[in-house]
Amino acid sequence: MNSPTLPRGVARLDHLGVIRAHGPEADKFLQGQLTQDFVLLGATEARLAAFCSPKGRMLASFIGFKQAPDEILLICSRDLLAPTLKRLSMFVMRAQVNLTDASDALAVFGVAGVSAPELADTPWSHLNTADGRCWTRLYPAEGVARALCVVPVPEGGQAEPPAGPTLDAALWQWLEVMSGVATITQPVVDAYVPQMVNYESVGGVNFKKGCYPGQEVVARSQFRGTLKRRAYRVAANDALAVAQDLFQNGDPEQPCGTVVAAAANPGGGWNAIVSIQTKAADSGQLSAGAVGGPALTLLPLPYDLLDDI
Repeated sequence: MNSPTLPRGVARLDHLGVIRAHGPEADKFLQGQLTQDFVLLGATEARLAAFCSPKGRMLASFIGFKQAPDEILLICSRDLLAPTLKRLSMFVMRAQVNLTDASDALAVFGVAGVSAPELADTPWSHLNTADGRCWTRLYPAEGVARALCVVPVPEGGQAEPPAGPTLDAALWQWLEVMSGVATITQPVVDAYVPQMVNYESVGGVNFKKGCYPGQEVVARSQFRGTLKRRAYRVAANDALAVAQDLFQNGDPEQPCGTVVAAAANPGGGWNAIVSIQTKAADSGQLSAGAVGGPALTLLPLPYDLLDDI
């Protein structure tokens, strides 16, 4: 596998969709449903968050930010938008909030290695510009600075992308994998407690906020030191697929984890974010599909893990 030339440019991300939460109680409603604090969400910050089942398993993941004081946008995998919107809407009841699919009105672009507006370098910093665009700083990937830009789509027209060379969406997906921050997609719905994909270490869980579905399970996993699975980055010579089972050579019968996100490396081979048992990561050769399948090489994480408490 050769070292690739690092991708730079602007990619349209049609695999992402947008849920709009609008109303005077939008922040309070999301506060009671997601793993992050939306009541304290400021205009210059975004939130990484998970929507969990009562058992603490992730049903979707979001990047959320305020487009206006009474309007929050949630960016998620498009293949989960419809069922997630339906499930969230079941809990609205008397809350003064309206949830809608805004994907046709707003286009999502990924910006890599291209200058953004006066946006702070800290991940999850946010900026709304006078032209109606919403910018959010993401975790870098392989040293490449990255951001999301949400652009209004004019009626009957096309969204104007941010300035910069065109970047293939497949290369953006590789950068996403190398950032170590996974987006939940349909094949892995209901598979992970947030800590199994390191969300507590990249700003995706607030342990000081009030209740939300699955909160007791998520908190217990953290505070009782029971975390037995973590997310890791890996490299392989062969193609990897989301939700593919992974094995450790010492136990050919029982999978030790799964692929969370995967992408072809532009220099050859594949990379993935995997969620595996920590003892498997420490104890032997990992392979995809079966013992003796494509070998996986563990790569260092690009961020520090929050210690169990």
